[in-house]
Amino acid sequence: MDSITHTLFGLALYGTVNKTDMSRRQKAALLFTTVVGSQIPDMDVISQFWDTTGRYQMWHRGISHSLLMVPVWAAFIALFVRLVFKEKGWRWFNMSLLAVFIHDTSDTFNAWGTGYFEPLSSARLTLGTIPIVDVVFWMIMLGGYWTARIIKKRYHRSPHQIYRIVWALMIVHAAAQTGQGMALLHETKDQYDQSVLAADFIPGVFTVVGKKDGIVTLQKGSIWTGLAPIAELESKEDSDLEVLFEQNPKARTLVEWSPFVVIVDDGTKLGVFDPRFYRKGASFLYEYIDIN
Repeated sequence: MDSITHTLFGLALYGTVNKTDMSRRQKAALLFTTVVGSQIPDMDVISQFWDTTGRYQMWHRGISHSLLMVPVWAAFIALFVRLVFKEKGWRWFNMSLLAVFIHDTSDTFNAWGTGYFEPLSSARLTLGTIPIVDVVFWMIMLGGYWTARIIKKRYHRSPHQIYRIVWALMIVHAAAQTGQGMALLHETKDQYDQSVLAADFIPGVFTVVGKKDGIVTLQKGSIWTGLAPIAELESKEDSDLEVLFEQNPKARTLVEWSPFVVIVDDGTKLGVFDPRFYRKGASFLYEYIDIN
């Protein structure tokens, strides 16, 4: 998910707690815990500043987003709360644990995926059933925020139950999206040797990207409308990519990172791109070299 959505997740998680008997300092510590916990795995973006080998694509959302690191990040946040806010107890660790887990798990639902099982596996876990920016999540949280304000202002009651309903609705939305996407993927599984999903910004709409015998096909639609082909791409599977990898190390990383790639070898360029991000005749995840 994008940084704004992760921040909103943190605020929504903060809202689920009944803070009636909490001091101002405890509320501040809780807000810090949920928001920072919802953002801290993305600290790996700083690795791009010392990346000299083209590995950033693997480092970002890599081990920092693994299940192994969830308790490590949580312990770090809990320690900070103890030192700065002078608050002790397991509450801060548990809330941090939940916030980080939500971040890492929610990122597995979009096409970018995460290194969810690193270091046991370097493969990216990606379902492709939720877009990077999901307006439905935003609408649910915005609706919950305004409802919580009304409850607090008119009835002078803690609105934490409203935010718990917000989370229930978001889980239902994610489950519905994933169920629809998996149904489309299952429907086309016999057509391809490899296939993946990429969710559209419109809820319920997906692109199924399949590869067979060097041909990559993109089909877009929903379980209600069916799928319609939108592009067919030829991948030059017999091309020697070693010279590409030597001159552009990011290309090797992209091949490792992507479920599968399209190989371009047209006499002027040698490159690879991820077809899940193919729009208007090009993919923004494209690494190549010019051939003299």
